[in-house]
Amino acid sequence: MKQRTLGDQGLTVSALGLGCMGMSEFYGTPDENRVIKTLQRAVDR
Repeated sequence: MKQRTLGDQGLTVSALGLGCMGMSEFYGTPDENRVIKTLQRAVDR
């Protein structure tokens, strides 16, 4: 996994992020199968 340095304190974070607000109930009930597939695909990358 690619990492990037954040700031000047030596903290490293992954270069990719996954926003999950659309998978919450904020916008209505999410399709559980679609959420699972999305998370699995993100982990595979």
